[in-house]
Amino acid sequence: MLLRYSDLRNKEVINLKTGSRLGYICDLIIKLHEGHICAIVVPGPNRFFWFFGRDDDIEIPWDCIERIGDDLILVNFEPPPLRCQKKRIKFFGSG
Repeated sequence: MLLRYSDLRNKEVINLKTGSRLGYICDLIIKLHEGHICAIVVPGPNRFFWFFGRDDDIEIPWDCIERIGDDLILVNFEPPPLRCQKKRIKFFGSG
């Protein structure tokens, strides 16, 4: 089956392990010398209304793709744990 990047980026990626929607493909990781796709990349989850940006993009290895359909790409992927960075905020010189 021959697919173009423009065909792939219009398909929504669904994770079969969690049943969650991961979004649409924003990039590909390719081995140029062999001409193989190593992974697809979807944007990481948004933070507070895009105000603080978004988390790191999610790389899904090509081997984790179960099926490419007309509208969807089904992946069997264990998502990385969410990073939780807690920062202490000092109010009025306390603590």
